[in-house]
Amino acid sequence: MTETLGAAAAAWGVLMAISPLLQIRRMLTRRSSGDVSITNLLVLEFGFFLWIGYGIAAGNPFIFLPNSVAAVVGVVTMLVAWMYRDGVRPVA
Repeated sequence: MTETLGAAAAAWGVLMAISPLLQIRRMLTRRSSGDVSITNLLVLEFGFFLWIGYGIAAGNPFIFLPNSVAAVVGVVTMLVAWMYRDGVRPVA
């Protein structure tokens, strides 16, 4: 039962981890990230790295895999947010 719950939680965690792709799409469409809190993203990113470390230390892939996906997506989200800060378009 524990393995089943762990797998279900990890699968949902991956879905949660990729959900910021919706925010990225919005920033790209609007060419602005003015309504996105980069500080909030940094706080989340720090938490993801803590959970990754804990999951690795505990030898639990159900913890470190979804948080690893979230950390990667989080970095991409922050990069896009910085690129479009104040409606500034990146140089093509």
